[in-house]
Amino acid sequence: MISPVLETQALSCERDWRMLFEGLDLQLCAGEMLQVAGPNGSGKTSLLRLLCGLMQPTSGEILLQGVALTRQRDELARRMLWIGHAAGIKGLLTAEENLAWLCALHRPASLEDIRAALAAVGLRGFEDVPCHTLSAGQQRRVALARLHLDPPPLWILDEPFTALDKQGVAELERHLADHCEAGGLVVLTTHHSLAHLPAGYRELDLGQRRA
Repeated sequence: MISPVLETQALSCERDWRMLFEGLDLQLCAGEMLQVAGPNGSGKTSLLRLLCGLMQPTSGEILLQGVALTRQRDELARRMLWIGHAAGIKGLLTAEENLAWLCALHRPASLEDIRAALAAVGLRGFEDVPCHTLSAGQQRRVALARLHLDPPPLWILDEPFTALDKQGVAELERHLADHCEAGGLVVLTTHHSLAHLPAGYRELDLGQRRA
């Protein structure tokens, strides 16, 4: 039997005195992609933030590689990659500087690797440009370049397609599917209809699990 990479046990989440979901049991294994769906306010972003340790559940437990998330907080940045709905980059820093700063927190990267990652997301020639001068789509690409910098196998992504053009969307879809086919695990939210799916794709609709 394959052991799950990420698991939730009777997970419940309450926000502003309203129960978003409860009793959620998930087992996510290498090679899978889970798309978390549901209407606004159903708890999609809250679930992702719970899975990466940025929030505490109302009840229940989350296990990463069989160990409770609460027991490995110092390791989380090295064991999973979180990219939130906001690009999460600093406008006064260049694209190179942003990636160097973000990688230094858990997996330092060489300048050569950073430039290769920026090229992979279509930002060749923008390496030394302050990010506040970039478009919203280009800023999103800077954030997504982290997916090309020797990231850990577990990716948790909140609306990663935001502000991307058609080419950027297609490239990201392929990259996410390739990551899963190579044994990675992706958990994401998106309002975008995915056209390129790995074999291990499945969907969780939180709108159908309202507490």
